[in-house]
Amino acid sequence: MAQSQYTYSNGKRKTAIARVKLFEGEGKCTINNKDMKEYFTPLQREIALAPLALLEKKKDFDIVAIISGGGKDAQAGALRHGISRALLLVDPDVRSILKREGFLRRDARVKERKKPGLKGARRAPQFSKR
Repeated sequence: MAQSQYTYSNGKRKTAIARVKLFEGEGKCTINNKDMKEYFTPLQREIALAPLALLEKKKDFDIVAIISGGGKDAQAGALRHGISRALLLVDPDVRSILKREGFLRRDARVKERKKPGLKGARRAPQFSKR
């Protein structure tokens, strides 16, 4: 890609981290050097591109993202967070719209650790009366 002017931002969700570059363009999206259609399912694409759809700017920007960690759903959430933050740098006036939808908030929910003496985070061993 020969374009040089871009807006850079990071997005996070669970253990997934998305490093997003937003270019002026015609709506192409590349993730880890693959086309978005190859990388995500239709639902995951919808989640990831929700900020652009909300602002009706799907055809105004090209996206190049490097995503690592987590599963595909967490990666889609991380990409959505990164795109939202990049859009905010491009146009600060969209802050109220993105904030109302919750796209600027980092979703802090992560898997709870397993505790000693338990089978999982909260699951206790089966109780036997006799």
